[in-house]
Amino acid sequence: MYGKSSMKNTEIRIGIDLGGTKIEALAIDNHGVELARHRIDTPRDDYDATIKAMVGLVHYLEEKTGKVGTVGAGIPGCISRITGLVKNANSTWLNGRPLNTDLNAALGREVRIANDANCFAVSEATDGAAAGSNVVFGVILGTGCGGGVAVGGRVHDGPNGVAGEWGHNPLPWPRPEEYPGPACYCGKRGCMEMWVSGTGIALDYRTVTGRARTTREIVTEFEAGDREAAAAIDSVAECLHAKEARRARSSFFCTWKFPGSLRRFECDSRI
Repeated sequence: MYGKSSMKNTEIRIGIDLGGTKIEALAIDNHGVELARHRIDTPRDDYDATIKAMVGLVHYLEEKTGKVGTVGAGIPGCISRITGLVKNANSTWLNGRPLNTDLNAALGREVRIANDANCFAVSEATDGAAAGSNVVFGVILGTGCGGGVAVGGRVHDGPNGVAGEWGHNPLPWPRPEEYPGPACYCGKRGCMEMWVSGTGIALDYRTVTGRARTTREIVTEFEAGDREAAAAIDSVAECLHAKEARRARSSFFCTWKFPGSLRRFECDSRI
């Protein structure tokens, strides 16, 4: 185990959030108090570099706290129960790879891996915005668009491990100009992920303006009052409204995580 002899004890927990744009790791003590965190850019399209980056984050936090920790990671997609390989990840360089096995070997200890949106839903159901709610639907809007379900405070992931995933549902009742929608990495067209995500914002902006921008650049231009950037952001908001407004009245709690901020609201559609 890395640096074990130089560490004081093992009374910390380290969590890693592996995203398509950034990887962030957090160390907490046994009382849930944050001790340290660190964030780096994701080495996109490089599987080996992604493993190395995750291991480096763990080492960094352990050196910073002087403690060895247990490690868990939330990832896009999930580990197949049949093959043991990653599937359904919008960070496509992870798909078909034995991330769990390789990360365990690289770090020299067990790493528990779960879908990031499932982790989010359970966290919010436990002590977050949805605490006390029996059924919780958690949505993450980042590089992609993920969803997780918690029932009674526990993950409900279904037989295929992706019960809460909504990113590959089609946009509800698309307008003629929205059909069939942009091509998705899954092989279909018009998936929600291609409309309501950082990827979708950049794609919409490029389609309308003919100029390529990162989502971060588009948001910066939006905040500066740029009309074209505002139109791209408004398009995402409209798609989200369509998704919610067309949902039948539900008796569950829905919590949302947006990049750079956390905004939550109860899904109680009365349309």
